[in-house]
Amino acid sequence: MQTMPAHAAHHNDREIESLDEFDATVSARGTLAGFRVQAVDLTDRTRELLATDTAGAVFLGCRMRQDAAAKVHADGAMVFPPVPHLPFDPYRGLLYSPDELFAGLGKGYEETLDARAYAWFQQTKADGDILASMLRSIHDDAVSDALDELLRGTRVVGVMGGHAMGRGTEAYAGAARLGRELTRAGLTVATGGGPGAMEAANLGAYAAPFDDEILTEALQLLAKAPKFTPSITDWAAAAFEVRTRWPRGGVSVGIPTWFYGHEPPNPFASHIAKYFANATREDGLLARSTAGVVFLPGAAGTVQEIFDNATPNYYESRGEPTPMVLVDRAHWTEKLPTWPLLRSLARERSMESRIALVDRIEEAPQALKRLGG
Repeated sequence: MQTMPAHAAHHNDREIESLDEFDATVSARGTLAGFRVQAVDLTDRTRELLATDTAGAVFLGCRMRQDAAAKVHADGAMVFPPVPHLPFDPYRGLLYSPDELFAGLGKGYEETLDARAYAWFQQTKADGDILASMLRSIHDDAVSDALDELLRGTRVVGVMGGHAMGRGTEAYAGAARLGRELTRAGLTVATGGGPGAMEAANLGAYAAPFDDEILTEALQLLAKAPKFTPSITDWAAAAFEVRTRWPRGGVSVGIPTWFYGHEPPNPFASHIAKYFANATREDGLLARSTAGVVFLPGAAGTVQEIFDNATPNYYESRGEPTPMVLVDRAHWTEKLPTWPLLRSLARERSMESRIALVDRIEEAPQALKRLGG
């Protein structure tokens, strides 16, 4: 396949998500009839809009001058205007980047897009406003569309685990080595995008293209701010220090939610699909983990994810079952005895040969491979 940005390579060829794509389409096709133009600022493309057929086109949150908007309306296009005073763009065409979500971190986390979107969510959720709830749904749908475009043709492995795992611990280092090994094996690591085990796996993917020593150095740097409490600002700043020292790390995906707003996204996922609706996010993360899922020790959230993943594997509602690897025997058989129930569920079904329990995190990649991941 030719190399180009993933969104350009894979998205529906009727979708236009950047000014470059807009210009290329107008010059190559000479028409915008039937196209969908998503969150592109067209204020400097009035001449093109006036001279080009836009019948049946849809403009989602595109800024344009009044005369251009009037002409486009007259052509019979549908125009969904930008929504003023929102901290986020509900019609966005691409996933978030860490730099976008954390822009303004120098003035403190409260100033970032991430924190402002959460504050807006808290305020509008309490109001029960239909417009706000519709905007959240449109935003989440646009994010799902961008996520599918990015991941098409890739083999995705989910890494699930709790947010409580601190930087500077051996467990965190192990999760980072796991992310690195999976990425080096040609898989795309996807996590819940938050702190703890999720951040560690995204960090490992980020470190994959570099020498092994770099991960060791990065882990030491991060240990200065072990948790995102008391200061998200300090926690995130330590991650950006690592990214600045070693730019252009490996690719991975984080899929977090503003539903858990106290929990920031981690800056090591190169692409962040952040949702307002946690249910959409949970299901979407597991459904896209086509090469299997590794479950690191966690609490209620991770237990829920195990059975959210087991259910479609049990009924084969998404096709044949995908591999599930649980890590830490004592955790999943004694502390939270999830494994015996999972094994009983799987008995005499085709998912039985797709589940494994391993003691050490180092055994997970081999187990995934053995199960057909």
